Amino acid sequence: MIPQPSPATAIVNALTIDVEDYFQVSAFADHVSRGDWDTMPCRVERNIDRILALLEEADVRATFFTLGWIAERYPDLIRRIGDAGHELASHGFSHQRATDQQRGEFLADIRLAKAVLEDISGKGVSGYRAPSFSVGPDNVWAFDCISEAGYRYSSSVYPIRHDHYGVPDGQRFAHESSPGVLELPVATVRMFSKNWPAGGGGYFRLLPYFISRWSIRRINDVDRKPAMFYFHPWELDPDQPRVQGIRAKTRFRHYLNLKRTEPRLRRLVTDFRWDRVDKVFLDGAG
Repeated sequence: MIPQPSPATAIVNALTIDVEDYFQVSAFADHVSRGDWDTMPCRVERNIDRILALLEEADVRATFFTLGWIAERYPDLIRRIGDAGHELASHGFSHQRATDQQRGEFLADIRLAKAVLEDISGKGVSGYRAPSFSVGPDNVWAFDCISEAGYRYSSSVYPIRHDHYGVPDGQRFAHESSPGVLELPVATVRMFSKNWPAGGGGYFRLLPYFISRWSIRRINDVDRKPAMFYFHPWELDPDQPRVQGIRAKTRFRHYLNLKRTEPRLRRLVTDFRWDRVDKVFLDGAG
């Protein structure tokens, strides 16, 4: 008899990368103005190439939620991502939080990002992720904009409690947020009547690796659902320039354990099965 895989090994999870550079993170917005972005030493290209090599070695395909600002300046990088079989998705154009924009401004930003990515890559863009997961109860109109802009899915909600983002009572798994658009929340574990982060980002660096592994396995085994995981290119770059003048809390969150991210990712991609978001959630969905 051929042994059957356990639920955890049978379920394919979604691996995603938010393509932005270290100086573009929302926590640095008060210290690095958008007008200075072109003067900053960029490291996103070398970091994405490291990620592409890591994924190729593991034979894993992923989804790259990419800023239009990055795509315009590194078109060859965008083509390399697509040519390697990965999905290109949108992270907006200018990395502005949806909560900081009016409806018309937001719609224009996500339309522009989609057009830029599609023009450069020659491929359709189905997905969008709001910077800092900034779509929630106070701006539900954003879901209608995402639909109007032509996206098929969004991953703009992290159903946890956080001081900068989060919808702690939000739905944990895929659901329709607007007619024809799926919302695909970042992974959480439900325990003690509360959602706990399980989908990567800073928590992947700050907490021991076994917690991430346990959490994803629990989602696969107990919930019988795929997990949505994400990270940033700058999280693999311990030698990135340091931004001066930031608060101790921000410095701790951004710089802690950068040297450990790549080794942990190498374990993650072999401990679980991974694929692009569209393959995990959209294929066969009609």
